Amino acid sequence: MNPIIRTLSAAAVVALGAASLPALAQNAGEVTVYTTREPALIQPLLTAFTSRTGTKVNTVFVKDGLLERVKAEGERSPADVLMTVDIGNLVDLVEGGVTQPVKSRELTSAVPPQLRGVDDQWFAMSLRARVLYADKNLALKDIHYENLADPRWKGKVCIRAGQHPYNTALVAAMIAHDGEAKTEQWLRGVKANLARKASGGDRDVARDILGGICDVGLANSYYVGQMKAAKEGTDARKWGDAIKVIRPTFDNPRSGTHVNISGASVARHAPNKAGAVRLLEFLVSEPAQALYAQINFEYPVRKGVALDPIIGSAIGELKIDSLQLAEIARHRKQASVLVDKVGFDQ
Repeated sequence: MNPIIRTLSAAAVVALGAASLPALAQNAGEVTVYTTREPALIQPLLTAFTSRTGTKVNTVFVKDGLLERVKAEGERSPADVLMTVDIGNLVDLVEGGVTQPVKSRELTSAVPPQLRGVDDQWFAMSLRARVLYADKNLALKDIHYENLADPRWKGKVCIRAGQHPYNTALVAAMIAHDGEAKTEQWLRGVKANLARKASGGDRDVARDILGGICDVGLANSYYVGQMKAAKEGTDARKWGDAIKVIRPTFDNPRSGTHVNISGASVARHAPNKAGAVRLLEFLVSEPAQALYAQINFEYPVRKGVALDPIIGSAIGELKIDSLQLAEIARHRKQASVLVDKVGFDQ
């Protein structure tokens, strides 16, 4: 199904299922959200929040420079909620001094400890897993991320640029698990196994598997839903049908699949802090989490919420890596330096 049609369908679900939404205190007023996500991706959720609470939500799309904008606005900033993608971007907001801690039983009970800030200045709203796309005819059932440096994959690996945030987050997680020296060795091994230059996007990995350029590659889970939901006969659908998806883990019995997030914080000078907290609480409620899954093919952060059927069938439930995302973010500068050191993108 076309993503736009899915968004409209989700809006209809909101209208039909409003009675099942959690009871929230009515609040006449407004909440302003600064978001680096395309507003259309979250609009059905915000519409549902307004319907339930009477609180109007203003969205301001900030493609680049979110931290710089909020810092420049200072105490005059109209932002109540700051919403972005990638753990590194959330940590930057916290370290930049533009967020504030939130005390909310609803948030801490719904969002696992590793998916929120240690001082509750940010919370994950949805998850995307870094999974393996593989040729559907390949006899492969499981894999560790570390295995991609094995010479058996020489000339068979496709991946987007190592300096892309999706990949620097994975490299940072590798550092946290295996240390910097082993991660450097791993990066060199993966680079030696590349079928083409590390470039393009995640869907290009599936495209190049279909084209016989590579056998496997790392990419985000939600693109699987986008491709497999595309109209029959389109290029995207052909790419999606050409792959099977494997959930890698790190070479550690206690590890799981690496995830990154979309998340949100309450702005430090939020004019409507109470409304901002209510919005975040709504976004982790069961109905809202179900919409995240339906609209964007993302994994819910709240346990017990059903996956989109396409994701459930193609990938299934995740065992999420137990590392604190904040710990992973701590290594992202090291990760970026290593990517350049080994010339991964050259």
